Amino acid sequence: MAITKDTIIGDVLDKYPETAPVFLSIGMHCLGCPASRGESVADACAVHGVNPDELIEKLNAAIPA
Repeated sequence: MAITKDTIIGDVLDKYPETAPVFLSIGMHCLGCPASRGESVADACAVHGVNPDELIEKLNAAIPA
């Protein structure tokens, strides 16, 4: 599964728990909260002031090909 702007953070973490440090490195420390479980990558980037394209690139680099 490739990660996109529309991918739900909870789905990313369930399938690729190794991506948690990527989220944490940009200040997304609320990975376990209910809101983040249903929030898209784009939504979280908007809240945290992060460029979604850069985050998606880092996330996809962190998962097995």
